[in-house]
Amino acid sequence: MYAVIKTGGKQYRVAADQKVQIEKLEGNPGDQVEFTSVLMVSNGSTIDIGAPFVAGATVVGEIASQDRGPHIIIFKKRRRKHYRRRNGHRQDLTSVTIREILLGGAKPSKKAAAPKKAEAAPAPAALASGLAEGVNADDISLIGGIGPKLLKGLNDIGITTLAQIAAWSDSDVERIETELKQKGRVAREEWIEQAKELLAGKPPRAKSDKARAKDQE
Repeated sequence: MYAVIKTGGKQYRVAADQKVQIEKLEGNPGDQVEFTSVLMVSNGSTIDIGAPFVAGATVVGEIASQDRGPHIIIFKKRRRKHYRRRNGHRQDLTSVTIREILLGGAKPSKKAAAPKKAEAAPAPAALASGLAEGVNADDISLIGGIGPKLLKGLNDIGITTLAQIAAWSDSDVERIETELKQKGRVAREEWIEQAKELLAGKPPRAKSDKARAKDQE
């Protein structure tokens, strides 16, 4: 079963449990959103096409993250006019996980909005319980290799805590490296391992290396 929805002036083909990036929506990760501009619904051999929208159809989603698109360069030039203009742009986007496709005016189930809230709450508290004294769980600059520029880039795409980095999957790493234009850097500098060490109570590697070098002298 899938549906075609309209949001932000664009159309998207969506199905249950699918994650899509759409034009920015207001809200925080875990918030439930409903799309009532449903252009078409396909349920097996049955296809309902709206005029323009399917009556009583609703697609329920959950905000996964607030993201930013790739950096686009806009360059304008007029020959022999000494006119050149160079601008950059990054589009604000929202990642949404589709939970349900409802027909006939059905209301969203409570179960649709529950998963994110259930799994998001305990993770930071559980991981941060072993933090070393003086280590801030929200200070991702403690990870070796994350300087001011990368710190700003990570914050812009919603990465602000050590717990988030420690929980990255392979697909998360690939997406984030693409957005930061830092291919292979996460594995090379062991960001995930460093985040887990900090959350487990170990001191930052940079401080450990300095202390070790001082002892050797």
